[in-house]
Amino acid sequence: MELERGFTVWFTGLSGAGKTTLAERLAPRLKALGLKVELLDGDVVRTNLSKGLGFSKEDRDTNIRRIGFVCDLLTRNGVVAIASAISPYREIRDEVRGIIGDFVEVFVKCPIDVLAERDVKGLYKKAIAGEIKNFTGVSDPYEDPLTPEVLVESDKETVDASLEKIVASLETLGYLSAASGTRS
Repeated sequence: MELERGFTVWFTGLSGAGKTTLAERLAPRLKALGLKVELLDGDVVRTNLSKGLGFSKEDRDTNIRRIGFVCDLLTRNGVVAIASAISPYREIRDEVRGIIGDFVEVFVKCPIDVLAERDVKGLYKKAIAGEIKNFTGVSDPYEDPLTPEVLVESDKETVDASLEKIVASLETLGYLSAASGTRS
């Protein structure tokens, strides 16, 4: 019996850009193709797997390495791992990519001003006013991916259009079969 090839879809981008929304839409789409899929949301992981970590660079790196470790385990065992985490530092994303191998980076891009308008909790406004420290994209850096496999711009595209772009890229990259809509 041949083990299905797993892969990781890694959503990165600023808070509120749409990573979780897209990940949550992609997961059932892939499950409908008969794939085993696990979703690792950055906020959920922080509550469970990374409880106690703060927001220093070292803690953020540790958090991303932990998510990457779980994604690697899943990928090696024929599961599609979908991670949605800000993952602000390019070096750590590239490190995780190197460990996993079958890694598709999806950059969910959105300008800060649009994110601040969308932000129902007012976190961006507080961060811009200096009330929240270590806020990625405002008082802490976010390093855009240089060559992501997929770029979606959530301020310019609908969720459906972005989702179709991601699925088409998975087909182009050979993770899904375009002709049958199934695993290749």
